[in-house]
Amino acid sequence: MNAQHQPTGSAYFMTAETALPETHTLSVLVDNEPGVLARVIGLFSGRGYNIESLTVSETEHEAHLSRITIVTTATPNVLEQVKAQLERIVPVHRVVDLTVRSAELGHEKPLERELALVKVTGTGEDRVEALRLADAFRAQVIDANTEHFIFEITGRVSKIEQFISIMKPLGLVEICRTGIAAMNRGPQGM
Repeated sequence: MNAQHQPTGSAYFMTAETALPETHTLSVLVDNEPGVLARVIGLFSGRGYNIESLTVSETEHEAHLSRITIVTTATPNVLEQVKAQLERIVPVHRVVDLTVRSAELGHEKPLERELALVKVTGTGEDRVEALRLADAFRAQVIDANTEHFIFEITGRVSKIEQFISIMKPLGLVEICRTGIAAMNRGPQGM
């Protein structure tokens, strides 16, 4: 097989692309009905691209609309193809690349937040240190007994990652994360 036409693990490989992969946050407004999420996600898996974060929730109850927020890393060409194909799926109303839109509007990156629940066990000084650090990160204690704490923390992904890494030596037991919710800055809507 020609070196320029080597499969990439995707059924849709084409000629070799020289552009480097970029991380983008996509926001997709869809009808809230069965099977829509599977169709949207299938476009990524069919090309062999991983979804780094996925958040889905109904945002307009009366209109039965849901918003899917996807963080993925791909080349610009592949992202354009995926966005174009997403827009052709019947229950998809709108696809916005928040990363590109923010730049076009002259804003910083879109606002991105995540929520995590972090369970930490410990006694003595480790317990006191976990509480002190949680306070410094503005994490809330939402459950506690003499054996453990469960902290709730919200913020940028980097803040969540840093909190988790400093809790590891203090008795980190379990983590549950929501995925990223994102919105562009400024007065414009999606």
